Amino acid sequence: MDIAFLLNGETVRLSGVNPTRTLLDWLREERALTGTKEGCNEGDCGACTVMVRDDAGARAMNACILFLPQLNGKSVRTVEGLAAPDGTPHPVQDTMVEHHGSQCGFCTPGFVMSMATAHANGETDHDTTLAGNLCRCTGYAPIIRAAKAAEDAAVPPHLGGEIRPIPDAPTGGNWVQPTTSDELAAWYAANPDATLIGGATDVGLWVTKHLTQLDKIAFLNRVEDLQTIQDTGEVLAVGAGVTITDLGKAVADFAPSFAEMIKRYGSTQVRNAATIGGNIANGSPIGDAPPALIALGATLYLRHGDDHRNIPLEDFFISYGKQDIKLGEFVIGVVIPKQAEALRCYKISKRFDQDISALCGCFNVMVIDGMVTDARIAFGGMAGTPHRAKTVEAALIGQPWTIDTVTNAAAQFGADYTPMSDARASADYRLTTASNLLIRYFHDLSGAPVSVLEVSA
Repeated sequence: MDIAFLLNGETVRLSGVNPTRTLLDWLREERALTGTKEGCNEGDCGACTVMVRDDAGARAMNACILFLPQLNGKSVRTVEGLAAPDGTPHPVQDTMVEHHGSQCGFCTPGFVMSMATAHANGETDHDTTLAGNLCRCTGYAPIIRAAKAAEDAAVPPHLGGEIRPIPDAPTGGNWVQPTTSDELAAWYAANPDATLIGGATDVGLWVTKHLTQLDKIAFLNRVEDLQTIQDTGEVLAVGAGVTITDLGKAVADFAPSFAEMIKRYGSTQVRNAATIGGNIANGSPIGDAPPALIALGATLYLRHGDDHRNIPLEDFFISYGKQDIKLGEFVIGVVIPKQAEALRCYKISKRFDQDISALCGCFNVMVIDGMVTDARIAFGGMAGTPHRAKTVEAALIGQPWTIDTVTNAAAQFGADYTPMSDARASADYRLTTASNLLIRYFHDLSGAPVSVLEVSA
């Protein structure tokens, strides 16, 4: 199987590619480009960050969980290729030196690549763009100062306008890379035991941590009709291949609380790779998107061969590790109603950024003339699947929207969930916090400051 991509401006063509070889390993072992570091090898520390560019623009991504076929037809920049051809450093390299942003230096290449990518995109929310890069020496302040100092510098011309190779979609062998959902449907129906890979932020760890051998793979990152977002005014139709980054941008206008929660989903590098289809299809009980989508009343669309069907998203999750999906069937996309004025999403985790939720609660309560007319409340991290708190909803509907009603309903969470105790939280903590979040929601809708970023002792 052949692939082609640009590496630091030069065309690379590879034959007989091992589909689960990571870019990180290939760079270090085959090209001696060791500026891209291996730290965690699971997409947490950012030491392996590279810049990947395609028609959607430049994105910072983790090379440690990025498989070589995912680069087919793209452009990759490592820290060795960041400076201009004449050796002139990139502006962020200069400012990192000027502001003493590097100490031991291990994390520095990854920081620089994240900063350079944000700089290319004109992004200045440095706390967000650098949340996926860990440093144990500097305390981050000099790095943030360096990023700010480079904001007004021009983007070096060698980082844009590259002509990328356009290879044919690989077929045959043990992996394929279809370009349409029709091709994918036909191949997957014939190979239902295969693994579908969208962004590899989950499957990547199967390989790097569990040393899983995958026999058949379909890479979905070139299936363009799964990467569309259509806004009808009433609903948002989101293809399964849409990244979490692009989902966040798409929902920001009508569901700002959901969009803010998405900023805490993994890191910039993870969100740039992870897809909404993968986030749903893996059935994780602690995935952060499903509770919000369930609270919004989203509908899931699936396909098997030429057959299509749709179900309420909440019905997709049957039990832990079991979803309503057939062999050879895959997620096409999700349709999201845009009635989200009252939607609030609360992610509870030990760290604010880049952490797995202990629980994630999303609330969408309709109040007309002081009475609750409808309620959709969904949680992740409270059970084996993300699902609704229907007993709590019933305790709200038809009642006046008062603190007494909310307090009484909050006591009903134990009827909807039997959470487990684990390293992230105890069962009692989860139930108590879920109840408190409903009360927080009441005050949130009243206009009181409730965010940890707004409230201080």
